[in-house]
Amino acid sequence: MNLPLIEPDLSLLRQGKPLIDVRAPVEFAQGGLPGATNLPLMDDEERRLVGIEYKHHGQQAAIALGQRLVSGGIRASRIGAWRSRIEAHPDAVIYCYRGGLRSQIAQQWLAESGIERPRIRGGWKAMRQALCQHIDMAAGQPLLVVGGLTGCAKTALIQALPNGLDLEGCARHKGSAFGRHPLPAPSQIDFEHAMGLRLLSLSGPLVVEDESRHIGAANVPLTFWRAMERAPRVRVEMPLDWRLAQIHKDYIDDLWSLYRHHFGEWLGWALMRKQLSTALARLRKRLGHARLARLQRLQQLAFREHERGNRQAHEAWLAPLLTEYYDPMYRYQLEKRDPGRFLHVGDWESCLEAARAWSTEASRRQDGQLQPA
Repeated sequence: MNLPLIEPDLSLLRQGKPLIDVRAPVEFAQGGLPGATNLPLMDDEERRLVGIEYKHHGQQAAIALGQRLVSGGIRASRIGAWRSRIEAHPDAVIYCYRGGLRSQIAQQWLAESGIERPRIRGGWKAMRQALCQHIDMAAGQPLLVVGGLTGCAKTALIQALPNGLDLEGCARHKGSAFGRHPLPAPSQIDFEHAMGLRLLSLSGPLVVEDESRHIGAANVPLTFWRAMERAPRVRVEMPLDWRLAQIHKDYIDDLWSLYRHHFGEWLGWALMRKQLSTALARLRKRLGHARLARLQRLQQLAFREHERGNRQAHEAWLAPLLTEYYDPMYRYQLEKRDPGRFLHVGDWESCLEAARAWSTEASRRQDGQLQPA
């Protein structure tokens, strides 16, 4: 049977093409392609047994075992799952790890049931290689980095720009000790794929937030990180009360909304308290025992006041967290920066305008309309 193949073209992701990943769940959990749904040919245990058979007796024996394990009602249910997905998304495309046997078998079984869909040549591996290459190529685009003290709403500034790349959004983490999202963080592979997918929609100059290479559990790809380190910068400077209101929104109000949405009032509140308490305790080495104990007392008092309806009580521990921990740490990092690389230093609105102006100028240079001096 001549089964259709399509090339591992990133336009599949750019167009949001529905994808059916027939790898085992354990493989998909390590990282799928953006927009993919995992409908496996074999579950984890079946895959493990077939792998053992392949190792000891070769490919044909492994295929024969797979056919015995996935037969009868099991086979019918898996075909049914694929059919349901394709009926809902008639332009769906199939892939496995290398675009080989598993996706071919899925194609064949579907064809025998009256549905023909293509598989991706080279599968997940070829698509991932193309996506990683695209990230490396994007590192060669003009790049601007937005810095500033904690609470300067740098992420909001990035999100306000059409050419902004929100790395924290890709990592599902705000990049600080208190930045963990209530939902599980993406795998490293899924982080890179989310980053690559966003970059597919950006062809010109890029604006990113000043990040360490580690954002929660994710690492910014090395080539892109090195480009960030070399890039010019703007720095947002806002007064303490403004920044305190911003981190109250980020660390308390927005976080509480997420926890309540995902877990309900009682469990959400318990999980949020645990996250904030644990995050503060992790700063023991940097804060020292006495300062940590003081902030922990203030935090516990704030939790009790929050339960009574006074959310502003959190400012009692958030303010010293800013002035005694985050600000000195950032200023130390700032001292190591070349001041000549800051194109602009100012308030949030002026930095937004500076980033827009830089983007326009960089686009003109890139298009050859204006030659560099």
